[in-house]
Amino acid sequence: MDAIPGIIDRVNLLAPGFAERAPLHDRTAAFPFENFQELADAGLLALPVPKALGGGGGSIRDAARVVGLVGKADAATGLVLAMHYIHHLVIAKGGGWPAHLAGKVGRDAVSDVALINALRVEPDLGSPARGGLPATTARRTPEGWRISGRKIYSTGAPILTWMTVWAKTDEPDVRVGQFLVPAKSEGIRIVETWDHLGLRASGSHDVVFDDVLIPHDHEIDVRRPSAWGPPDVTLATIQAVLVGAVYDGVARAARDWLVDFLKTRVPSSLGAPLSTLPRVQEIVGGIAAKLAVNARLIDSFARDIDEGRALTASEGNILKLTVTNNAVAVVEDALSLTSNHGLTRANPLERHYRDVLCGRVHTPQDDSTRIAAGRLALGI
Repeated sequence: MDAIPGIIDRVNLLAPGFAERAPLHDRTAAFPFENFQELADAGLLALPVPKALGGGGGSIRDAARVVGLVGKADAATGLVLAMHYIHHLVIAKGGGWPAHLAGKVGRDAVSDVALINALRVEPDLGSPARGGLPATTARRTPEGWRISGRKIYSTGAPILTWMTVWAKTDEPDVRVGQFLVPAKSEGIRIVETWDHLGLRASGSHDVVFDDVLIPHDHEIDVRRPSAWGPPDVTLATIQAVLVGAVYDGVARAARDWLVDFLKTRVPSSLGAPLSTLPRVQEIVGGIAAKLAVNARLIDSFARDIDEGRALTASEGNILKLTVTNNAVAVVEDALSLTSNHGLTRANPLERHYRDVLCGRVHTPQDDSTRIAAGRLALGI
């Protein structure tokens, strides 16, 4: 049952416009600001915000359904929305946020086009999931923390209201963790470096922090490096579900275009639609099987988290690996049936392929997931 009545109807009203604008945003790499204004106007940015703060109190299952439909219409919009939702869902699950900060970002999402994302990756460090301390530093001063450093691949940078920045402190006993930084703070500069094969409209630019002042109480969770253990299971599984839903949505868009193409394409040598060929039917059946598996995995994992069932980080990582690789395989299968038609820019399939490949980039990468699962199985 929807947390906000009619949320799927609301998304379905917006999705055609998102899909219509997606090719131009892809070509120009222009950020889709208008999509987020429409999502805000429809009350969808506040979907996962607790009802006590004026939000929808939406579940992870609700969020996954919305993200999947938005990702199907426009992958870049879907990914930015997923990252925003992940933050609010983790907060709602008791993700270690101070109450005053959780309230601040929640109320903003209800009242404005106010999005949030984590800025963690750096030019030298790469992803912190692989270990190591960030170069970005929080310097304690009498008036507050001063943040300096550079983050890369900062998805949604042009529209963010809040940034959770992974940084180390300058204290003698160094700590590391997240600091909440208002995106409009003096000393923040967005460097438009994002020129990518896929998700070109996601605005995943570099963000430079030059002595940016934030209050002392804007620490979210900052600990000694040794106190950071394995990734938080709640965060890992919510992220796996929502990131998976984005790329599953892309694969479903590819499937829909493919089915229409196969039913309407009538080669003169065949004298009948391509859909009548047994080989075509077999491959489309394989696509249907992969998407059916994805749907079950995403929905069952989301439901398990919502209902408080214990999951492991390994399970969440395997979900992400399976769903994203199934999504890539679906689009590759579609390309195998469409020849030059699938790769021409006049058709959307080549864009779906470029977008879906980005699913493999998200933490954890496939090698890390397989190694961890293998060690677990071997008892190492």
